[in-house]
Amino acid sequence: MNILDPNIESYLYDVIPDRDAVLTEMEKYAEKNNFPIVGPLVGRFLYVITLAVNAKRILELGSGFGYSAYWFAKAVGKDGIVLCTDSNPEYADKAREYFKKGRISNRMQFHVSDALSVFNILEGEFDIIFNDVNKEIYPKVLRKALPRLKKGGLLISDNAFCNGKILEKNPDASAAGVLTYTRMAYASRELFNTIVPIRDGLIVSVKL
Repeated sequence: MNILDPNIESYLYDVIPDRDAVLTEMEKYAEKNNFPIVGPLVGRFLYVITLAVNAKRILELGSGFGYSAYWFAKAVGKDGIVLCTDSNPEYADKAREYFKKGRISNRMQFHVSDALSVFNILEGEFDIIFNDVNKEIYPKVLRKALPRLKKGGLLISDNAFCNGKILEKNPDASAAGVLTYTRMAYASRELFNTIVPIRDGLIVSVKL
């Protein structure tokens, strides 16, 4: 769901430059296979945020075939790393294929694992954690992610509006997960939060 006025959204797409060949191919693949991706507006936001905080170590939860991870990897530079996770090995293979085409394979590690278990596999803190997993487990992700985020680091969660379902009188499990996550984040004394209203919304939290 895009909450933007269609005319505003059209304008935003008009002003952004064309993506590189790999991102363009990924967007066509997503459209052909009806695979949800964050799209170029959010992709550019992630790129800008990564540059702004000089992030060099990023954990992505729910990477799919690597579209958003590709934006992160372009931004972290040659000495940065994006640690991708998804439980589907086919997505991992597809992501590696695209990163190889973009000549940035050395900036990505893909772990075939669920989002919660990966915290037991990986060590250390992260500059950015990007959360785009099943919405029902968003609250569990917050509990796992917060201790692993460095001070000044960013936790960014996609689908803040859950396709508008957060406004329903009886939200489904996905929307309930997002609502609980959002309230937990705003109630935390360790985080300062804002919601960025592009596409389906991003919950952006900085660790204090």
